[in-house]
Amino acid sequence: MSHSPSDLNTAATPRTLGRQLDGYIRLVRLDKPIGILLLLWPALWALWLAGAGEPRWGVVLIFILGVALMRSAGCAINDYADRHIDGQVKRTCGRPIATGVVSPKEALWVFAVLCLIAFGLVLLLNRQTVLMSVVAVLLAALYPFMKRYTHLPQLVLGMAFGWAVPMAYMALLGDIPTVAWVLYAAAILWALIYDTEYAMVDREDDLRIGVKSTAILFGRQDRLIIGLLQLAMLALLVLVGAREGLGMAYYLGLAVAAALFVRQQVLIRGREPAACFSAFRNNNCVGMTIFFGLLLDYLLG
Repeated sequence: MSHSPSDLNTAATPRTLGRQLDGYIRLVRLDKPIGILLLLWPALWALWLAGAGEPRWGVVLIFILGVALMRSAGCAINDYADRHIDGQVKRTCGRPIATGVVSPKEALWVFAVLCLIAFGLVLLLNRQTVLMSVVAVLLAALYPFMKRYTHLPQLVLGMAFGWAVPMAYMALLGDIPTVAWVLYAAAILWALIYDTEYAMVDREDDLRIGVKSTAILFGRQDRLIIGLLQLAMLALLVLVGAREGLGMAYYLGLAVAAALFVRQQVLIRGREPAACFSAFRNNNCVGMTIFFGLLLDYLLG
């Protein structure tokens, strides 16, 4: 049985300080860090490639903190955008705005404060990277509203999550070479893959309430299209390796990532929500495997 946000708000228990703090933690998903990791891996790929295996550690730290802050900010604005929807979806009906623990106005304040802190970190980098950070904020703010207007909100998410790639090159090199845009394209395709798997979890609820997604757009061809996207992503990463002269360890990492993609195809074959969610979570292993293959390749010289 689904509940509207107003129904849940009425049933909400009084707001205590502890419950309020827990609500903020859940608002920015600190209790579910996989989103931070999925955003972090492409940034680390780019930092190690742009730094030829030896990126400046100060820049690496700024990007790690910036990724955590911007993903948290993105969750806050996402819940604000979905405040009239989350209560009607089984997976999201317990989110803090839907249950009245956090108000929509508070979510906007959290988004603004986290963006300002992240912007303060970016000010430690060069001017070009500072300017690029404005695009990152705009993409993060735009994505949550796209599901009302297009079946491709996952594409906007990919553009937002992958934007750390050209920013990393600009921060380290003061320029964005062609290989950076190839890596950015791979990051966008990866987001299309894992966020479509994520959207498959909610497909029935989304169809009922009129929310758009690639899972709905792809329909019964979802597994085929995800498979093609997986192949295209791997092809782009092979191209990156060829352009950068990377060695066997990197390609071994890509081979393991390919095996993980096969595992995801097995998981989503029945389109069961729990299995689709497991496939989504499996992408953390994909990103980690690619990074450690890259790291090992540079360590081996």
